[in-house]
Amino acid sequence: MQISNHAFLVTGAGSGLGAATARHIVAHGGRALLVDLAEAAGRQVADGIGPSARFVRADVTSEDEVRGALAELPREWGELRGLVHCAGVIGASRVVGRDGPHDLALFERIVRINLSGTFNVARLAAAAMSQNSPLADGERGVVVLTSSVAAFDGQLGQAAYAASKGGVASLVLPMARELARFGVRVVAIAPGVFETPMVLGLDSTVQQSLAAQAPFPARLGRPEEFAQFAAQIIENPMLNGAVLRLDAALRMSGK
Repeated sequence: MQISNHAFLVTGAGSGLGAATARHIVAHGGRALLVDLAEAAGRQVADGIGPSARFVRADVTSEDEVRGALAELPREWGELRGLVHCAGVIGASRVVGRDGPHDLALFERIVRINLSGTFNVARLAAAAMSQNSPLADGERGVVVLTSSVAAFDGQLGQAAYAASKGGVASLVLPMARELARFGVRVVAIAPGVFETPMVLGLDSTVQQSLAAQAPFPARLGRPEEFAQFAAQIIENPMLNGAVLRLDAALRMSGK
């Protein structure tokens, strides 16, 4: 599938990976419907991109709000051809810490946003794409999800985050198998440590430590590199049912 002249939904588009992906899509001739809870940031990104981008505020865990966002796709943009889902949160807490056991509400919040929110957006976008007219090879659309290397290399304090991103990774193959009859592909990116607001909000020594763990290049990933990889997934029809690491050979240490 070519990006040019096609419309894509990008969540978490107010910053970081989502914002970079939306910019990349439009820079390569596509159109991007941006979704985020951060309205001011999302509108600023969309305004900076130009008329081929539109922002809609929506909570990815809400069926009604995601349906409403999809309904905002401009008619002149044509059919929704792809989803790049970047919305998510991070949280750290030990299973048993100084103050007792892991807060259950925190665990449930992280899983609800990162896993249930991912499934909610993916199912609704896939349902819309299943009705598209077929392109080459019968392809109707593509779903790109965001997992994490934490799904495989979860560190101390990452039980909730790793579980949520591991759930995303586990969604990919059964979804790809099921959606194959519609010509809709499903792939997840498992990024390493990238320059996102979540990571840049950490102490500088923590950032340096994380960057140093990557064999090469020994630095934080750039959001534009994630966007480039998402675009390559969109354009390569043989990429399906896979969880692909984008991590500079990083294997996270225990802590």
